[in-house]
Amino acid sequence: MTILDGKKISEDIKNEIADEVQKMKSNGEKVPHLAAIIVGNDGASLTYVGSKVKACERVGFESTLIKMPSTTSETELLKKIKELNENDDIDGFIVQLPLPKQIDTQHVLMCIDPSKDVDGFHPENFGKMALDMSSFIPATPFGILELLERYNVPTDGKHTVVIGRSHIVGRPMSILMGRKGFPGNSTVTLTHSHTKNINQITTQADIIITALGVPNYLKAEMIKDDAVIIDVGITRVVDENSEKGYRITGDVDFDNVVKKASFITPVPGGVGPMTIAMLLKNTLLAREQKRLKV
Repeated sequence: MTILDGKKISEDIKNEIADEVQKMKSNGEKVPHLAAIIVGNDGASLTYVGSKVKACERVGFESTLIKMPSTTSETELLKKIKELNENDDIDGFIVQLPLPKQIDTQHVLMCIDPSKDVDGFHPENFGKMALDMSSFIPATPFGILELLERYNVPTDGKHTVVIGRSHIVGRPMSILMGRKGFPGNSTVTLTHSHTKNINQITTQADIIITALGVPNYLKAEMIKDDAVIIDVGITRVVDENSEKGYRITGDVDFDNVVKKASFITPVPGGVGPMTIAMLLKNTLLAREQKRLKV
């Protein structure tokens, strides 16, 4: 059994990116610049955006954090997005989700310049990804692909079961695991809340990618021996024995599933750290593409 150590691999990727940035500086080139917009005071979102800013400093990127109040109107947010779209100094930017209820998230994502959409959420980038064309892959699926590749996890001809059909993880993963190449070339089953007899499906899976957000959902009896388990779930569970009063738990009943799996991601320390690393990688790609157009 092998632990897919996202913390270690994400550090390796950040080191590789930092080396690239150092070369840019040595050549007198502009370093990548990532901006992030956050609307409101959601605690988890603030923590996450803070991690992104620190990661930018770590690799030598420039970063800009734009905080807007929770009362921000959609018009005000779209005006700010237009400014970033037109600002040549910004190579890529993200709008942190979720957004307050008065704002149409899909409309906002549509207004981001696809060449700066380093989250990979714009329909143009999503469509290119589905057609096997060069595009920004959403950061979490991109991170999962990178983990599978760096640990050389076999995917060719395997049966991959994806649990959850969100636009951020589940649906893109189902497309990417079925694409030509490595990681890919697997036969994919996409399951969700309306799937019947899910245990029958998961026990046939060589690879399970779960992104439900339901703590300890995937039990040992739901997987076959030597299955590959990728846990994208992150839920805060009350824990009076913890200093913080909670612990982070994934979708997988780790202590029992680990005894049967061939490869498994821990939570925390698995997919989570990879997401930020791949956001940085997408920003580096955005800078490179911009440079090639000049």
